[in-house]
Amino acid sequence: MESDKGKAFRFGDDVDTDLIIAARYLNTSDPAVLASHCMEDADPSFAGKVRAGDVIVAGKNFGCGSSREHAPIAIKAAGVRCVIAKSFARIFFRNAFNMGLPILECPDADEIADGHEVEVDFDRGEIRNLTTGKVHQAMPIPPFMQELVAAGGLMAHVKKKLAESSPSC
Repeated sequence: MESDKGKAFRFGDDVDTDLIIAARYLNTSDPAVLASHCMEDADPSFAGKVRAGDVIVAGKNFGCGSSREHAPIAIKAAGVRCVIAKSFARIFFRNAFNMGLPILECPDADEIADGHEVEVDFDRGEIRNLTTGKVHQAMPIPPFMQELVAAGGLMAHVKKKLAESSPSC
């Protein structure tokens, strides 16, 4: 995966899936609709401010709560390049990669402030804060997980692998 840069949108600890996408919007699976309500209950103006390539930065336990796949879909559809947090709820961690949303666990994520410009190198797990000049180290995303993200998620990855292994008629 290539490195990319974007503006940081800062959130705190224990951001649950209901803050990411409220239950009242779970009657749709349309990514565009979900994106328009992404983070609405945490920051009502988020969907109108976020731009493609921006990142969400949070504290510990991001994505806790119910195991809805709508949460990473909403974030990804909003144009967020990745989520950087001190830690993630395990089910959100898995759902994020299954939906093709890269996430990085970074122990010092709290040093990245709202509005900072960051550049992310997924291969190395490096987060360069272009505003402060500091380089933060996160866990690199393993190659297999990068394949999932590059394919657009687990289902797209499996379809691609099946198509590659099927004999042509």
